[in-house]
Amino acid sequence: MHGVSLAMPGTGTPPVPPAAPLPEPVASPTRSVRVRDPYIVAVVLFCAYAALSISRYLRLRTMSWDLGIFEQVIRAYAQLEAPVADLKGPGVNILGDHFSPVVALLAPAYRLFPTPVTLLVAQAALFALSAIPVTRVAARLLGRWHGLAIGVGYGLSWGVQRAVEFDFHEIAFAVPLIAFALEALLTGRWRAALCWALPLVLVKEDLGLTAAAIALVVAVRARRTAPRVVPDALAVAALAVVAAVLTFAFVIPAFNSGDTYDYWVKVQGGAGPLDGFDVKFRTLLWILLPTAGLLAPRSPLILIALPTLGWRFLSSEDHYWGTGWHYNAVLMPIVTLALVDAIERVRSSPRSWLRSYAHHLPAAVAAAALALTTSLPLSALTEPDTYRVRPEVRSVKRLLDRIPDDATVEANVGPISLLTSRCRVFWVGDTRGITPDYIALNNTTRWVSDPLAYAKRLHPQATYTLTGDVGGYLVLERASERATGAE
Repeated sequence: MHGVSLAMPGTGTPPVPPAAPLPEPVASPTRSVRVRDPYIVAVVLFCAYAALSISRYLRLRTMSWDLGIFEQVIRAYAQLEAPVADLKGPGVNILGDHFSPVVALLAPAYRLFPTPVTLLVAQAALFALSAIPVTRVAARLLGRWHGLAIGVGYGLSWGVQRAVEFDFHEIAFAVPLIAFALEALLTGRWRAALCWALPLVLVKEDLGLTAAAIALVVAVRARRTAPRVVPDALAVAALAVVAAVLTFAFVIPAFNSGDTYDYWVKVQGGAGPLDGFDVKFRTLLWILLPTAGLLAPRSPLILIALPTLGWRFLSSEDHYWGTGWHYNAVLMPIVTLALVDAIERVRSSPRSWLRSYAHHLPAAVAAAALALTTSLPLSALTEPDTYRVRPEVRSVKRLLDRIPDDATVEANVGPISLLTSRCRVFWVGDTRGITPDYIALNNTTRWVSDPLAYAKRLHPQATYTLTGDVGGYLVLERASERATGAE
């Protein structure tokens, strides 16, 4: 007990003074800052991604119909209904197109905030979240400043920027799952890596193969230090492959009106990997050079990119081959963390030039990302017009606001994302026998010279009147049967 002598009486041994209390541990300021670094990077990236996405939406710069499709799906989930996307065809269940039930996680947020902006903010948050494990594991393995450079280079990578620009897509969930899985893999947390990888089967049908690739790399790397993990990793790989096969062969066809997987046509029928070789080669250079300085292939983690590159490059659809849209976002955490692993590996290389190259590569990757950003989507954040909504845009929104809630509308890119939160919207020319109440068109390129004649071609049995033409946007309203009969 404190304050009581432990000497035996009569021995003459001097009493032992009580032990001084241990000082309270003091957190190192440097370590505290280092711990916060990944979160600071993520917050800055979130603000940038969200600002870009929201500003594009407010200025009617939507790129495709995907934002409208996903809003229809998430709106249905929020109402506890089947995930029907009328833009893919009246009554089409999206699970018969792509198997992405993970997007249902956004239903509660959408129920509170029923707007496409909810989807855009969620995507910005998911992409920014992925920067936390990337920056954190890079700092742990390579040091703080190299970790920061890797985090910045990743967050500004062209693949992520193109995905942010492309409105919304389900792969926003895959990017952080892959990043957290690979962080766990690089730090020897094998079962955590498997747990992060397995949910990929719920993000998109092809990502089951990516999950299997992660599990196989776990099995290879754990075989010496944690042999008991190997059977678990092989089981997860097998489960992921089986899940992918079942999804392709049975689950999607079960929800598809044609009892098939529609994308087989695009994946099959190509002339092989040499078809469009110049485009594919340029894409590979973009993936490996500015993002990883060609060093990433020295890590086995790069093998995790093969399933995605495989189906894209073997496809007959040339949109899959290039650097546009969202197709390369899932590759960015793979290539970046393969680079981190490769840098750590070459530190013990007998080649001094290789060690020096690897040492300077994080800074070079960050510098390349910053330089390329001047010609990539985030560069728009430096332009004043990005934050201005032109008067004609407001006029277009007022025009579309005239369409009543719950109306049926046939539309193309532009009006879609302004209507899907409150109307039933079909893709122009694909109403499959349904005569909509309204037709709303982005006609800024004047691709429709005679709107009334075009409406008659779409719906010969109906009569439409032009109710508004503002800033190149048209709204046509179907005449009621009583009005038509009076005429």
